[in-house]
Formats: sequence, C-alpha cells, structure tokens
Amino acid sequence: MKLSYLLIGLLLGAAPLAYGQKKPKINANKKAVIASVEEKQNSLTELSDKIWGFEEVAFQETQSAEALASFAREQGFKVTTGVADIPTAFVAEYGSGKPIIAIMGEFDALPGLSQKTVPYKDPLNEGGAGHGCGHNLFGVASLGAATAIKELIEDGKLEGTVRFYGTPAEEKFFGKLWMVRAGLFDDVDVMMDWHPGASTKANVQSSLALVDFMVEFYGQAAHASSDPWNGRSASDALELYTTGINYYREHVKPTVRIHYHIQDGGQVVNVVPDYSKIWTRVRDTRREGMEVVWKQIEKIAEGAAMMANVDYKISLISGVHEVLVNRTGGAKLQKNLEYLGEISYTEEEIAYGKKIQEATGKPQVGMDTKINPLEETLEHPMGGSTDVGDVSWVVPTIRLSATVAPKDTPWHSWAVVACGGMSIGHKGMLYAAKALSMTMVDLYEDEKLREEVKAEFKERKGDYEYKGIVPDGPPPIGSN
Repeated sequence: MKLSYLLIGLLLGAAPLAYGQKKPKINANKKAVIASVEEKQNSLTELSDKIWGFEEVAFQETQSAEALASFAREQGFKVTTGVADIPTAFVAEYGSGKPIIAIMGEFDALPGLSQKTVPYKDPLNEGGAGHGCGHNLFGVASLGAATAIKELIEDGKLEGTVRFYGTPAEEKFFGKLWMVRAGLFDDVDVMMDWHPGASTKANVQSSLALVDFMVEFYGQAAHASSDPWNGRSASDALELYTTGINYYREHVKPTVRIHYHIQDGGQVVNVVPDYSKIWTRVRDTRREGMEVVWKQIEKIAEGAAMMANVDYKISLISGVHEVLVNRTGGAKLQKNLEYLGEISYTEEEIAYGKKIQEATGKPQVGMDTKINPLEETLEHPMGGSTDVGDVSWVVPTIRLSATVAPKDTPWHSWAVVACGGMSIGHKGMLYAAKALSMTMVDLYEDEKLREEVKAEFKERKGDYEYKGIVPDGPPPIGSN
C-alpha cells in the first residue's frame, strides 16, 4: 500500500511538468541573452519608435535602415550597406567561422496607414504611410536578438558567426529576392525569422506563393463623340481583361487568390483613351498552382487586346515562393516559448486592446496570451505571402509569431499602427528578441540540432532547383 501511494505521488508530482505548468531549466547562455534584451529594453524601444515615426515605404527606408545600421555599429558589428544593389539593404556581422546563424529584419511601412497611438482611427499625417504590419518592431527585435548573441561570441561563450540582414521592401517589391539572387544567404547554416502578429507561437505554417505583373494596353486616341470610330480604346481592353479575370474566378481552386489594381484607365471622358495599365497579382498555396493561373490570366490579357483591337505588354514585377516549413526548428523554438510563458499586460493595455477591437468590429476579448502546443502543419494554409519564402528555399528557416496587437486585429490596417507605437507592440518586440536569441543559443550549442534542421530542409526541398521569380536587371529603386 505504501508503494502504491508512493507511485501515485510520483505520478501526480510529474503531472505539472508533463503539461507544461513547470518551467524547464535553462543554461547560463540563455539567461544571458534574456538579460541582454532586458538591459537594452529602453534603447530597443526608442529605436523602434523612431522607425515607427519615419513611416518609410518600400525602397525608400533611408532613415530606418541608417538607424538600424548605426545601432549595429554601436554594438560592435561590422556593417556592409547597399548590398544587392539596394541602398537600404545591409548586413551586420560579428564573429568568424562556422556555424553561421543569421536573422532577418524588415522595416518598411505601408502607404496610407498613418495613425496616432490611439485606439480609434486618427491619422498622424493625413495620407501618410504607417507600420500596419509592425515592421518597426520586426527589424529591431531581430537586431536585439543578434546583439545578445554577439555578446556571447565576444565573451567566448559561443563560437561562430552571427549575422543580421536588413531586408527592405517586403511589402511591395520583395527586396529579399535580389538579396537571394546576389548569393547573400548561400553560406548561412540556419536562418531565424519572426513576424508581428495577434498570437504568439512557433510558426510552422507555410504561406502563399505569389506573382506580380503589370499589363499595359496601347490603342489609338480619338474624340469620344465626333469620331469615336477612329479610336481604339485601351480602356475597353482593360475592362474586357478584368471581366475575363472575374469569370475565371469560378474555375480556380479554393486555394487561389487573384487581385488587381487599375493604375491608369484613361484621363478624361471625351477622349477615347489610347493607354491603360493594371497591376495584377496571383497567389496559391503552391507555386505550381500559382503558375497555372498566372499563365491563363496572361492569355486573358491577350484575348482582351484582340477584342479591343489594341496592342498589349506584360511586364513581370516580381514573385515569391511559399515558405518551406521547418518543424525541427519550430519544435526547439516552442520549448523556449514555453519557458518564457505568456506576455503580461496591464489593465490599461487590455482596455486599449478592447477599444481597438470595438473600433474594428471584433469581439472585445483583449489580448491572446496563450502559448499553445506546437501546431500541425496544414497542407494548404491560407493567409498572406512573404519573400521570406524565397529565403527558406535556400537556407533552413525557423519562424516565430509574437503578439503585438489584440486578438483578431485586422492586419495591414491603422489598428496595427496604433499598437506598434506603444507598449503593447513594445512588449511583443522584446518577447520576440528573447525567444529568437534563446533558439539561436540552441543552434550554436547543439551541432546535432543543426544537422537535423538541415536534414529536414533537404527532405522537404527534394530535387527542386530554386529559381527566383524576379526580372532581369537591378531592383526597381525609385519605382512608384
């Protein structure tokens, strides 16, 4: 009977650990990176707020890139600017030899989303840009994590090289495509990445492959009333093109998304327009499926031009691959999230979050603080697209989502901007820096882990030979 009681007691005593209620122990290096982030809390927050205020869009992030690069120099990194022919792209590096563990940071804003740090829509600069995807937090957290690792290498506690990649223009032109083409990631062993979100988790879901292209129609101008028979309308072709796309929507798979934005449909009503232009985007959960739809829509453009008796031109802007998931790395990151636990919010922050939800028509439930078990990887997850996908096809990439806004917050909206410049966003940023740097410690210390991450990468990639969906020539710096 005494033995039975002892066994029951042992089982009950083990239960909290089995269900994640008791924190696992961490080593001195992990304690050190947490302490590093906490020590730099004020400087990291100040840097993030600067970038939030700069509100610079794709390929125009001059002040934001310089602020991040200057901080890296101050921390002792060797900084190389203007990489891949992109003035706002840079690499900050410390250490030598293998392994090379790297981390990416974005810092571009979105047009038209300027917003004050208040829980209702109120532009800071009317018509200006804003960080509606939280990229002011993204680059800073990643650089904070890299700095914490740099300090351990400097003290002789870790061996190898740490790199921070400043990656511009994720929101529009996908700057990482040109960085991949320049071979900047070729010698990296493992890449770390994160993105601001409305929940905290190891991200083991893929993204949507995407292609952007411009269609232009060229006709013949004429007076719209006195001699329209002498005109060939580029606007007619544009309308026929969009009509064809919208009829085609019925016959694509549920995983497909098609968007377009009319750039030029003619200038005045009394002229048969001789020029029109439309930006078209196609997505799917797999690049193979995306390519099928892409080619069919190009045929629709040709047909529209024939029906309107005009000429046409299709120009590739760029495109991205879906993310190649790495569950091995995600599982290691998950353990560090379980150690860190939930982000804690004040009553004022929770009330702010609920006001954001009220203003955007969402249930007023506040923040999602849970650290759930590692998700199953879905075959066809829906959502957005990212040029991180292309990086993930050339180097194993481990990804994190960290909470910087209330649950169900509409992304790419003023509501994210409103959180990214105040304490809710700041807390998520600092949390991300800790989780990322802890996982980087694991990668430096555990050669077997690195090999397992690489093995999964090779298995998932298979015999596919990566080729970027990027036009020849330099990046479209200065393009509108």
